[in-house]
Amino acid sequence: MSIRDVLVTGGAGYIGSHLVDALVARDYRVTVLDNLDPQVHRSGTWPSYANAKARYVKGDVRDRAVFEPLVLASQAVVHFGAAVSIGQSMYQIDRYVDVNTRGTALLLDILVNTKHTVEKVLVASSIGVYGEGAYRCATHGIVAPAIRPEQQLAARDWEQHCPQCGTHVKPVPTPEDKALYRDNIYSMTKYHQEEMVLLIGKTYGIPSVAPRFFNVYGPRQSLSNPYAGVAAIWLSRLLNGRQPIVFEDGGQLRDFVSIHDAVDCLVLMLENPGADYLPVNVGSGQTITILEIAALLGRLLGSSIEPQITQTGRKFDIRHNTADIACARRTLGFAPKVTLDQGFTELIAWAQTTPDVAVDFFDRALQELQDKGLLVKS
Repeated sequence: MSIRDVLVTGGAGYIGSHLVDALVARDYRVTVLDNLDPQVHRSGTWPSYANAKARYVKGDVRDRAVFEPLVLASQAVVHFGAAVSIGQSMYQIDRYVDVNTRGTALLLDILVNTKHTVEKVLVASSIGVYGEGAYRCATHGIVAPAIRPEQQLAARDWEQHCPQCGTHVKPVPTPEDKALYRDNIYSMTKYHQEEMVLLIGKTYGIPSVAPRFFNVYGPRQSLSNPYAGVAAIWLSRLLNGRQPIVFEDGGQLRDFVSIHDAVDCLVLMLENPGADYLPVNVGSGQTITILEIAALLGRLLGSSIEPQITQTGRKFDIRHNTADIACARRTLGFAPKVTLDQGFTELIAWAQTTPDVAVDFFDRALQELQDKGLLVKS
């Protein structure tokens, strides 16, 4: 493969910008297409960390006049441009489907109907396509429960039950072949994106990979975006002297992976054929509760602020989901290196030395969820 010219949509964002840096360092010629969404880029301008050796184009992935020439000038497309929030997607339905699903459809339409030199496509997917993670029942083995009903959450029965016998089940790492269950609009659009890209890739012989990101954290994470990941929201709260808000009882299991490990995996996908035409989990393979993450942030910050455990649920939330990364290890030789202490120490140091990076808008987002009826009353 002779890829040298790479287009990264959403390349001014969090994961995209780190990938741009890694590609530039490896002597790729990189073009970034980004609409500088104010929800992520509050200034509306290119971020200070924008790599001087990359080319930047402000535009929308739904605008063919802008998108098509950039695709045709590239040998690989890394498609990260998307609207990203589970909760918000449940009341901004048209925008999420339009940006995520239609934007990806336009990319594929260009590839199918114009002469191009694209040799690889990566499309950002998400753990959201799984719905709940994988579980094991003592009687029925591996099972895949659906989203917990509102009545169960109202009763504060947080743990999942076997769909066959009703007993409580134990979470296990989630492999790529687990049955998928989308329980929110954002996750549906991520499923649309990966399925369309992999289908068209196989049909037309364009090597394609769908990285399914677990909880990626690190510098440049949007701490002022109240729809970002839980660790970013909590860090912003703590830096502003406010309590992290923990839904349910805080026992939810997650997999947090450093941005550096995630980018290493993406470069492997771009440069090697092992994962072509596959969805691939991108995680650390480590399991931690979200309450432990809140405690870790407090410890590293030296903060005495205790999290507020609400003992209330949200209608679209999952209980547990952690990554089985055997596929990435086997097909790409991927090996995560960054520990949680190392990664969160770096994130905190960046946040503390970057002006105005952690403006806390969480209360506003929480009110929106309440106004839309997405919080479950116990």
